[in-house]
Amino acid sequence: MSAQTRRNVLKLAAATAAGAGILRSGLLPAAAYETTTGTHGLSAFGDLKYAADFPHFDYVEPMAPKGGSFLQIAGAGTSTFNSLNAYILKGDPAFDLELTFASLMARAYDEPDAVYGYAAERVAVSSDGLTYRYTLRRGLTFHDGSPLTARDVEFSLNILAEKGHPNITVMLRDLQQVEAVGDRVVEFRFSPKRGRDAPLFAATLPIFSRAYYSTRNFAETTLEPPLGSGPYKVGRFEQGRFLELERVKDWWGTNLPVMRGMHNFDLVRSDYFRDREVAFEGFTARTYAFREEFTSRTWATRYDFAAIKDGRVKRETLPDHRPSGAQGWMINTRREKFRDPRVREALALAFDFEWTNKNIMFGSYERTHSYFQNSDMMAKGKPSPEELALLEPFRGQVPDEVFGEPWVPPVSDGSGQDRKLLRRAGELLTAAGWVVKDGKRVNARGDKLDIEFLFFERSFEPHHATFAKNLAMLGVDASLRIVEPVQYRARVEDFDFDITVQRMVFPVTPGDTLRTYFQSQAARTKGTYNFPGISDPVVDALVEQVIAANSRPALTTACRALDRVLRAGRYWVPHWYKGSHWIAYWDKFSRPSQPKPRYARGIPETWWYDAQKAAKLEQRG
Repeated sequence: MSAQTRRNVLKLAAATAAGAGILRSGLLPAAAYETTTGTHGLSAFGDLKYAADFPHFDYVEPMAPKGGSFLQIAGAGTSTFNSLNAYILKGDPAFDLELTFASLMARAYDEPDAVYGYAAERVAVSSDGLTYRYTLRRGLTFHDGSPLTARDVEFSLNILAEKGHPNITVMLRDLQQVEAVGDRVVEFRFSPKRGRDAPLFAATLPIFSRAYYSTRNFAETTLEPPLGSGPYKVGRFEQGRFLELERVKDWWGTNLPVMRGMHNFDLVRSDYFRDREVAFEGFTARTYAFREEFTSRTWATRYDFAAIKDGRVKRETLPDHRPSGAQGWMINTRREKFRDPRVREALALAFDFEWTNKNIMFGSYERTHSYFQNSDMMAKGKPSPEELALLEPFRGQVPDEVFGEPWVPPVSDGSGQDRKLLRRAGELLTAAGWVVKDGKRVNARGDKLDIEFLFFERSFEPHHATFAKNLAMLGVDASLRIVEPVQYRARVEDFDFDITVQRMVFPVTPGDTLRTYFQSQAARTKGTYNFPGISDPVVDALVEQVIAANSRPALTTACRALDRVLRAGRYWVPHWYKGSHWIAYWDKFSRPSQPKPRYARGIPETWWYDAQKAAKLEQRG
């Protein structure tokens, strides 16, 4: 997400929930739980790559040495922090805090939707898929040495359902009850209409200490390091500047199959910069050692310093097979001036992607068309018979184009001011009641059509400038407002903006997560990811169709149908995407000889500090 307002919770809701599904693998016959051993893993549609006795994931080096440090710039859209609580709406949390907590299950990132035992050694699932009984491993402890029990799991799920971030509470709405059955067994019960994501999402949530929070208010921001049970704990930090995570020595999870060969650095440090341009100078000066690049101009023009030329800094492009999602200028339809889809389409016509890609982004990107870009869930061509079966009940409630080719943003002539497209945009604005008077677009009340673009960093200024110039030709005043990151987050969570840049990122197996992005309830819930304010009963119904899909083909069909309706709504001005990661790093790390996991970057989780390379680097200066 280019301007992510809730980074770690997004990882929780999009990355870990990617393993959720209608749990067919390992479903047990109706029998007393006490007489069954359960299963070691769960997947959405019946497949598990790893057998019960698997020693480690294929994408790790199980004998990777432990030690050294990994210094990085905090992730994209991350320029400050004022809280060490990443699981509530308040505050701006530090990066990577999820590494301090364990969960019942852990994702396998070389599978689209599988999770395996972490704090839980096995899980028994009832034949109706509504009850999950987890048996915890022996010897689990929090970082202070206190035992981690089923009662802590019960407390964690209940406190998150009650006081957690709205995107967590929405995902847990079908969790009816969590009950500890002794110290090592905890049972989850879900409603009969539970969404596909709910069981696995619940199993991948962090486990908190019930005793620790008996004297603390979970719902408040804090700079007190949390008590966790994961591979790292919070070490030194300075608010808004840096945070260090220290590897927990003699950690109980080190040799688990899901953790062997993972989390090899003794220290993982994230540095925060208000400006990524300034941060680049810090990278060349070795202030930090690893950087993922998100700016095409920087990637194309600035990686020519001496350390690149002599090989001390490596630069690579790694494939990214995850759905790219939907990045773009999100139009806040809660505001009256944007409620007419013709206005929104006119705005999209005014953006010249072809000129921008060539002149600003060095031809590095492809145009985004779909909410499920870079995946087979993206709608193409005319609807298939299976898609039509889902769409026909809504004929007359959706635009006719839904039953034809899906809407795609037009290709311009690349001039920067395609007059044909601008003429069409003007016609749409006029048809929507915005006429030109004294060079400005006004409605029947005389209100001007003006737009404020809200940002917290300047990386989109060049793109905005060309867009705003075309809008001005249409009689629309477009201003750029750059605010402090904390103010930006507050305004976006309150939906207090005209247009802002966001990226909607979905898992390989989308389900309940779509509710927080597209359904009407999310449009009214502060802090959710429904940035455009989509509130459409047809979209609500199709999201439920996605969630109810009981096979991957059915899921793909439902997503394509949903994609057609969303694209017909013109809720955004689509940006661009690339199916790769740009990375650069000082050459003191090693990594597995196997390819990286298909659905994750694998950095720093699978890398390790290479003492020989580091010594050689120091000798070269």
